[in-house]
Amino acid sequence: MVVHGTDGDVLPFVRVGRALRARGHDVTVLSHEYYRPAVGAAGLDFVPVDTIAEYEYHLADAAEQADATRIEQFREHFDRTGLFTQLRFEVGELVRRHRPGETVLVGASLSGQSALIAAEATGAPLVCLAHSPFQLLARDRVAWLYSQVLADRIDTARADVGLPPVGDWSGWMSSAHRYVGLWPSWFDRAGTASPPGTPLAGFVLADADQPDEVPPEVARLLADGPPPLLVSGGTGRLLHRAFYRSAVAAISSLGQRALLAVRHRDLVPDPLPPGTFWFPRLPFRAIAPHVAAVVHHGGIGTLGRALASGTPQVILASGLDRPDNADRLARLGLAHPLSEPDWTAEAVAGAVRAALDTPVPARPEVAGAGGADRAAGAIEAVLGGALSGSGRTLSR
Repeated sequence: MVVHGTDGDVLPFVRVGRALRARGHDVTVLSHEYYRPAVGAAGLDFVPVDTIAEYEYHLADAAEQADATRIEQFREHFDRTGLFTQLRFEVGELVRRHRPGETVLVGASLSGQSALIAAEATGAPLVCLAHSPFQLLARDRVAWLYSQVLADRIDTARADVGLPPVGDWSGWMSSAHRYVGLWPSWFDRAGTASPPGTPLAGFVLADADQPDEVPPEVARLLADGPPPLLVSGGTGRLLHRAFYRSAVAAISSLGQRALLAVRHRDLVPDPLPPGTFWFPRLPFRAIAPHVAAVVHHGGIGTLGRALASGTPQVILASGLDRPDNADRLARLGLAHPLSEPDWTAEAVAGAVRAALDTPVPARPEVAGAGGADRAAGAIEAVLGGALSGSGRTLSR
């Protein structure tokens, strides 16, 4: 399994890996050194693709590109952060670890280039997991971007294992043997549907295997006074700069208390108003049922946990899959979203009031352990039959 990103990207893969291990498979995860403890706790083998310092530099540099206006800046980001060297390392590791007839490669639908290359080189079946519908629907756009600014670097990694240059980039980006969606069918129907034939496993809640220990200060806040709001923009840095500023100002103007779960302290307004408290990490599964509402960025893991807890949601979505995720919930009356141009303190406060005053509709099915097990079954299934050893070569 190869996966990059932050908690919402990596931890669902770890949960699926745990389910595969429970089915009797050996599982090796290639990911950031930062996630070594989580992978080890799941009983899976681990291969780091970077150091913690390199990972933090990559997150910070990626955030600086959030307002990029030239596609060439995407290439410059890859060069600065050593991602091409990392790509070649990953390909080499995957090819070296391949056991003919016994190996399934698992990658992410938009960032799994090393798995795509290794699948071609070895003939191993490849399953790509998508965390949200956007990650399947955007494949052609991402393929075009790669063809414009990353083609020579990717082709170099292919040449390392004897493959010719890519000719059909859209075809190559769609060449996995199976794509599995980590969301339920009702979420799929709420927007543009995923491609026909895509198995949907359901949400794989990343925090389901995490410790539930609530910090004593948080326990006191939850027990003393009205429920606070929970604010989180995920564990990465790819956020609009106004996210925390707008959320904190809005909640303060309402006289509400707030818990901010933010891994990077420099993203948080300083000083914080009275009644607003910062924590680098919080156990969402334990506290989400006890907060008044969750104000978040539209990440699939956060919205899935809020749904599972029946907690009202205000979504300030900007970039990547987040606006689409927010729109899907809004159509079902399950969230109160605000688009980026509307992030004034007054507008966010209005959305918070609406969320607090509107009863949450009956909760749709939200998969817990079942989503991870269904995804594991879809991966396991490609080992047999005609799929085994049927890798495709897409060359020019």
